[in-house]
Amino acid sequence: MQKIGHCLGLTATVLVAFWLGFGFGGKALANPPGTILNVWPLTGGGPGGGDAFRILYSSTGLNGEPIEVSAAIFIPAGEPPAGGRNVIAWAHPTSGVVEACAPSLMPDVAGMTWGLADMLAKGYVVVATDYPGLGAPGVHPYLIGASEGRAVLDSVRAARNLPRSGASERFVVWGHSQGGHAALYTGEVAAEGYAPDLKLVGVAAASPATYLIELFNADKSSSAGKELTAMALYSWSKLTNTPASSLVEPDAMSVYEEMAQDCIESIAQFVALDQAEKPLTHEKYLKANPAETEPWKGIMESNSPGKGRIEAPVFLAQGTADTTVLPAITKQYGDVLCAQGTRVHFVELPGVSHVFAAKESVNAALAWMDDRFRGTPPPSSCGR
Repeated sequence: MQKIGHCLGLTATVLVAFWLGFGFGGKALANPPGTILNVWPLTGGGPGGGDAFRILYSSTGLNGEPIEVSAAIFIPAGEPPAGGRNVIAWAHPTSGVVEACAPSLMPDVAGMTWGLADMLAKGYVVVATDYPGLGAPGVHPYLIGASEGRAVLDSVRAARNLPRSGASERFVVWGHSQGGHAALYTGEVAAEGYAPDLKLVGVAAASPATYLIELFNADKSSSAGKELTAMALYSWSKLTNTPASSLVEPDAMSVYEEMAQDCIESIAQFVALDQAEKPLTHEKYLKANPAETEPWKGIMESNSPGKGRIEAPVFLAQGTADTTVLPAITKQYGDVLCAQGTRVHFVELPGVSHVFAAKESVNAALAWMDDRFRGTPPPSSCGR
């Protein structure tokens, strides 16, 4: 699969910087989280006649170290209202685990962000982090909750720091699949006190990855499950310095590495991943079950949301025909949130598969977000 790089000319970058009215910062080491480090025009632009940029911003790594993260940002046309524009932070589903797989480097990131035109028409700034290690150097910590949550929160800070964006401190996070996992962890990380300068008013997730051990065991024989497992092992082996060969059968290593470094760049490729068998077809490509083997088991356990509390209200959407994130697992997670006192609005999507959970729920999610920004009391499905 072709990897998309960015090769925007220096002239275009300088013109963007001139229009925005600022010079470029130095390394992330010298800047607090959310500092804008670089700006480019976004390939493909955005809908509605507003502005669209690819940005590089500073964030915090897993060990507290400064890192650089990229994102796409979409700004509505016209002047911002008094008090600034509210922000929707989009957290994308799995696109891959190597640097070239960043959505902001893809030719149509706007087209892969369901409901974007409506969000911009309503006056929201939309910022979409790539997560660490995608679009910027470093290992991508795939499904590592703290990494995702910090990247999302710092993307909102970056949106606020981008001159002329008009972004306020009030935001909702909205994500699908891996992005649903990221959205839920954004809620937990915010509740722990990261980014106290921001006001999270809602967390929305479509078919989120939650209990990773249960999800792995449910998906391990499927086409999608095999490729997602390959991506996870590739990422986690680099994070822990544990060779993937300790788990992958020798005759499957070449196919495993090819799949692990693949990028998912279009809706068609998401559908193909969900429906078609990939090259890793034999059942025994793993020497052992990662969900029962360290360090993989510990990673899954420690990065399953629900251990921390989300203080903001939560919107959960789940397709009944989803075979990648099983409906019963999402319902189980929702019950945990309810028991913690979180107000959860659960939306069931009859007959909807995993790939289209965000598409089929975005209108309901956006109406729910509108109410959160208006301060309407949040609905709750808890106890039903």
